[in-house]
Amino acid sequence: MFCLQTEESVRRNSESEGDAESPEHDPHFEPVLSLPLVDIQTNEEDEEELAKIRARLYRYDTADHEWKERGTGDIKLLRHKLNNTVRVVMRRDKTLKVCANHFITPDIRMNVHCGSDKAFNWSVFADFADETMKQELLAIKFGTVQNAELWKAKFAEAQEIVRTKCFLYTQDLSSDDESSITRSEDTDTPEPKTTDKADEDSKKDTLESDGVVLKLKELKVDSEKSD
Repeated sequence: MFCLQTEESVRRNSESEGDAESPEHDPHFEPVLSLPLVDIQTNEEDEEELAKIRARLYRYDTADHEWKERGTGDIKLLRHKLNNTVRVVMRRDKTLKVCANHFITPDIRMNVHCGSDKAFNWSVFADFADETMKQELLAIKFGTVQNAELWKAKFAEAQEIVRTKCFLYTQDLSSDDESSITRSEDTDTPEPKTTDKADEDSKKDTLESDGVVLKLKELKVDSEKSD
């Protein structure tokens, strides 16, 4: 009987002490290592966001001849502030792994996918989602018809920006075309022969190096242009 009372009293005392200490007990442990903050670069710092819509992306597997899901997340249109290029970037939820990363060109056609008013497909020559250039046939499905129409409108707007403002499509190619025509005419036209022995000796010296001959032809083309 005495032992039972002793055990009961010890139990009660321990519970009362625990209840008394619990509101005041707040342990604090200093970290063993102090890790510095790291600024993560996303390569989107020089770009502005034209659109950001949640969707599900698919790619066509030519080996298995079927559509395979690439991921669900926010698909974005990013316009570069300096050169006016626009690219499509999409990252998967949670992992943030890139599942689409390619530039928009004016010749991309956005097609209705499988007759759905919420899905489109398009083909790209160079997609860098896997950090290597791949030709892909992509399809995207949105949750609402409104989001699908917004995507199509923003994609067309991005194509117009690239076509009218990107230096790759607005630079004047007439000078390059003229240069190529002049060079072809120069190579097809034989050089006039000379009877001067000194000139013949100098030509022999220049023919010893192909690089020198090419440089002379370039200088000749430039002089004809300046005249």
